[in-house]
Amino acid sequence: MEGKNEKTVNFLKAVRCKNPDWIPARIGIMPATWKKYREDLEHIVKAHPALFPDANENHDYDFIAQPSYRLGKYVDHWHCVWNNVEEGLEGLVVGHPLGDWDNLESFVPPTVPSDDDAFWLDVKRRFEREKREGNLAHGGMEHGFMYMRLFYLRGFEYFMLDVAMKDPRLDTVIDMVLGYNLAMVKKQLELGAELMDFGDDLGTQRSLPISPSDWRRYLKPCYDSIFGACRDAGAIVRMHTDGHILPIIDDLIECGVDILNPQIRANGLYNLVDICKGKVCVDLDLDRQLFPFATPSQIHDHVKEAIDAFAPDNGGLMLYAECEPDIPLENIVALCESLERYALGME
Repeated sequence: MEGKNEKTVNFLKAVRCKNPDWIPARIGIMPATWKKYREDLEHIVKAHPALFPDANENHDYDFIAQPSYRLGKYVDHWHCVWNNVEEGLEGLVVGHPLGDWDNLESFVPPTVPSDDDAFWLDVKRRFEREKREGNLAHGGMEHGFMYMRLFYLRGFEYFMLDVAMKDPRLDTVIDMVLGYNLAMVKKQLELGAELMDFGDDLGTQRSLPISPSDWRRYLKPCYDSIFGACRDAGAIVRMHTDGHILPIIDDLIECGVDILNPQIRANGLYNLVDICKGKVCVDLDLDRQLFPFATPSQIHDHVKEAIDAFAPDNGGLMLYAECEPDIPLENIVALCESLERYALGME
């Protein structure tokens, strides 16, 4: 941990279950939430610097970095067409370039930038800056990099049919997506990435969309290859996944996930404790479906119950709260106060 700042050292202790001084906690604010609350939200953020250490002095309430969060249509690097009708929240893929199998033979996947491309120079400089500042060099892939990319390309219904019918052409598409992802990941590792972030929403509200056996047939080898490359390079793997994933948590751990970011509502708090505690560091996604309707007191109780359930005396727990535009400001304040009190140990 030489050369790392206090926050990073504590983060690593939590990941490795080596008695962190506090539970790492953070709050994510969606662009739509900034657009709705503006100065009122900025006052809250500035009042809680421990949770928002990177807050800008003057936040641009209307700035949206990701194209998929901007109003209207755009075409991504895989030729998928996105449409957004609610700016500040993520849109949907409405144009699927492989929705017709006749397009497969002529389909051209994105090209991995060459080693001397300016893209990689920027990544290298960022990694070097993060390390100088005592942080972990932070890499990763875009949200929906593997499983979701497959149904972005084919369309959800067609992808489900491909899996059910064991269509051999699906293996061709999987190999294509995996090859691109693996090349992008390995280059980041070569440049010194220490923490690799991945996001792929594998579950629905109540179950996996495909059977666990089909998931192991089609997707587990992909995650095993990608996360295995990270493990071999000594990088920490953090995996975000929305939805019900209880049947495959052990598989994700086997693939090399060090930090798992599951949702409470879709999986159940105590189910997650039973399956995860002592096996993997849980970056617990607090119940964003509760936040719009709860009282501030219920928010405090929710955060405390989550911590008490995991009883993270030696680590293995982090907390994350995402604030959508339907959450009242007073509940955002309650989240800040409860995370400061119960996770960060602030009075």
